[in-house]
Formats: sequence, C-alpha cells, structure tokens
Amino acid sequence: MTNTLNKSIYLKASKADVWAFLTDPDKLAMWFHKPKTALAQGDAYAMYGTTSGDKLMWGDIITATPHSYLEYTFTIAPMGDATSTVKWTLEDVAGGTRLSLVHEGLPAGEDAFVLTLALDKGWDGHFAQLRDALHGAD
Repeated sequence: MTNTLNKSIYLKASKADVWAFLTDPDKLAMWFHKPKTALAQGDAYAMYGTTSGDKLMWGDIITATPHSYLEYTFTIAPMGDATSTVKWTLEDVAGGTRLSLVHEGLPAGEDAFVLTLALDKGWDGHFAQLRDALHGAD
C-alpha cells in the first residue's frame, strides 16, 4: 500500500505560461527547484536547491505533453530506494488555468507518514510560491 497526495490550484495564466513554469529551469527556480536542463519526455532529470546547489530530487520524465500533462518519477534521499510518481494536469478554465497534482506511490506505514506529511506541506508551500511567481504582486 502507498500514499497519494492530490492538490489543485487556479492560476491567472495561460496553460502555455503555466507549462513553462513546470518545465523551464529558470522558471522552476522561481518556485521549486532548478534542473540543469528543461524537462523533456524520455530524459532523466535532477533538481537542485536554488541557494544550496544541493541535489534534492531526481527521476525520469515519463510523459511531457506540452501545455496539458507532465509525468515524472520522483525520488528524494529520505525515500531511500523508493520511487514515487508526480503527475501534473493543466486545464483551461475561464480566466486562466487549473493545475492539478497527483503525487502517488509514496511509502505508506506509520514510519513513512512523517515523509508524507512533509511532502504535503512542501507542495502547499511550492504552490503558494508558484502562484506568487505567476501572479506577481496580485
């Protein structure tokens, strides 16, 4: 058994703009972590702390359908050998984009629950930073 996180936010931006913030290294660095190259289907990736430069997460890009769907494997050091999957879905809505996240395959069990809580809180913080990066001072 595994844990799954589900989140969604509404952004006052086009799907193309949101997509850029999910795949472009400089835009990712504004709200998340910075890869050395753009995220592209079939590539391996690693993301680094914007201030520390430390490798924070890594995996493989499974699917990258511009402006609509991005899926990659996700591993961080506290997960050991475990791998989870992050799925992003972008949908047009009146006035902008609905961005949905499904982070599945997280280790389950009482010992692993602390990791799930940390990732849940982390995604909330990153979503707030993404909103700020896209919306500016709004």
